[in-house]
Amino acid sequence: MSNSINNRHEFVLLYDVENGNPNGDPDAGNMPRIDPETGHGIVTDVCLKRKIRNYVELAEDDRPGYKIYIKENIPLNAQHELAYVGTDTPIPSNDNERKAIRKDVQKILELRQWMCANFFDIRTFGAVMNTDVPPGIVRGPVQINFSRSIDPISQLEASITRVTVTRKDEEKVTEMGRKHFVPYGLYRAEGYVSAKLANEDKNKKGTGFSEDDLALLWEALINMFEHDHSAARGKMATRKLIIFKHASDLGNAPSHLLFDRISVAAKPDVTTPRSFTDYTVTINQDNLPDGVELIEKL
Repeated sequence: MSNSINNRHEFVLLYDVENGNPNGDPDAGNMPRIDPETGHGIVTDVCLKRKIRNYVELAEDDRPGYKIYIKENIPLNAQHELAYVGTDTPIPSNDNERKAIRKDVQKILELRQWMCANFFDIRTFGAVMNTDVPPGIVRGPVQINFSRSIDPISQLEASITRVTVTRKDEEKVTEMGRKHFVPYGLYRAEGYVSAKLANEDKNKKGTGFSEDDLALLWEALINMFEHDHSAARGKMATRKLIIFKHASDLGNAPSHLLFDRISVAAKPDVTTPRSFTDYTVTINQDNLPDGVELIEKL
């Protein structure tokens, strides 16, 4: 991995869904998430981070430095134990030993650094690792807001029939089910990359997030839906990735003012958008603040 990044970044991600459920809400029967006041669709940051993790796992094939911490069927304590083995630290087996580890600032720092060096998603997003086997807390340099659809979405459901039953003693020959979907929705997510949280040496809180990691993040944001296709999610695709790169690690302009330079709206003659071509994306590049560069990846 190369040196840690020295430039703050913000980014705007536009992606869409066609006849699919981008992020079901388990508290609402897995219906697509929605803002009840406006009708706009919502996708959580956790949903996008999962897709990024999945892409990195596929692309990097678990090579050294690019393991994934939040992983299906892998207990967190088992991941933490890897740091203890890697730093020749006895794994705590009782409360007294756990308290001693938590009070040992240098040991927690050593464990934390091992986790950052070996797990891409910890180095990127951070992690709260205060479990029975504690390696400490990491604040990640990359954060993503909830996505929000440009226009209100329609939450639809379709009845489906399965031509078999669950148990062989049942009299019926078919079973019914339901699929929840959005006919079409264009979503906007905004994110931040803090160079200070990546390379800050004070109190050893930097994660070591590097230029190579940053390039992999952009790659994942562009390609994450290509390896996440399913009948439930329909057709999803990244449409635009627009990046603001600052000349300094602290930044050269407020992020919200940069985000305001990207506007997305349905074309005047479109009443019900059903494709990305029904929208106009306007990028204001005039009089950019000194020290800010605008980069279009898509």
